[in-house]
Amino acid sequence: LRAFRNDRVAKIALTVTHLKGVGMEGKTMKFLRALCASATSAFCIENSRSNRLCGLCCPLRPFLLVYPCAMPSNTLPWHRALATRAGLTLGRAAARLSWRTQMRIGRRLGRALMPLAGRRRHIAEVNLRLCFPELDEAERQTLLRRHFESLGMGLMETAFTWFGRDDQFEGLAHIEGLEHLDSALEKGRGVILLSAHFTTLEIAGRLLARERRFHVLYREHKNPLFEAVMRASRERLFEKAIPRDDMRGFIRSLKGGHAVWYAPDQNYGREHSVFVDFFGVPAATITATHRLARISGAPVVPFFPERLPDDAGYRLRLLPALDDFPTHDVTADTRRINALIEDAVRRCPEQYLWVHRRFKTRPPGAVSPY
Repeated sequence: LRAFRNDRVAKIALTVTHLKGVGMEGKTMKFLRALCASATSAFCIENSRSNRLCGLCCPLRPFLLVYPCAMPSNTLPWHRALATRAGLTLGRAAARLSWRTQMRIGRRLGRALMPLAGRRRHIAEVNLRLCFPELDEAERQTLLRRHFESLGMGLMETAFTWFGRDDQFEGLAHIEGLEHLDSALEKGRGVILLSAHFTTLEIAGRLLARERRFHVLYREHKNPLFEAVMRASRERLFEKAIPRDDMRGFIRSLKGGHAVWYAPDQNYGREHSVFVDFFGVPAATITATHRLARISGAPVVPFFPERLPDDAGYRLRLLPALDDFPTHDVTADTRRINALIEDAVRRCPEQYLWVHRRFKTRPPGAVSPY
């Protein structure tokens, strides 16, 4: 605990060395070394500019994706750092299991988390009540339970995406419409790969990246340890990871002829947003898709993933590039984007990220539903 609290992973290696000096040899020593390697290799970050690695990292350098001693110190309270590292370690271990086993664990994990996630469960219940008024209470509760199962599977898929071997993804993807992306790229103006926040977001990206390389726009995580691992993974799997606020970087990628994954379906406040319907409910929706397409001239290719039933893999749907987009009517264009996303959500409603406060920002005079 002191090693985690002080963020000095080298102390683990020193402890192992001390135990060896007092006579702990053979299988016990091998076990301790393996335990240390497992506990650190999931959350370390390689600093390619420095070779100052601790006593544990040096002998394990050929086997680690990232290194512990390059992690910034004192960035989190010790209990949060410990919880983050434990979670990443478990995720790395789970990624070694077969994919179907991971999905079974994910469903059970989601069911177990549902009664514990009071605030997020409430947000999802409100969203489902607003978006599916035609369902009765029993049907909405069934959908809510399936959604939490999907969230659990999404957690397993995230770890699998970050830490899984490439050969483990063979045969999981059923891609439709790849020719639409290719034809859009041939125009040389880049492609806005329009998507949404589904629970399959992470694994869908890796599966598509096996066929075509692209850049991703992402939101930086508030937890610096988690953010470091997430960014390292995305930079390894994709050509480039662009922070959400770096619109100049987004434009540069488009002008360089690259496809950029982009999801405009979350609540970002009133600035640069208009209120258009999403499932019949006025939702503050950013107009960036219209503006980016107008500035860059890049075609917009919708991309929506689906987790198939009975653990049959994933369907990745790439639709034809949007015709007559953008127009001079920013509100009509934004409404069109929301309609596209709504159609995709209705195909697999349990897989959409309902725990996000999509309707947090309200029109003047309206009350927050949360």
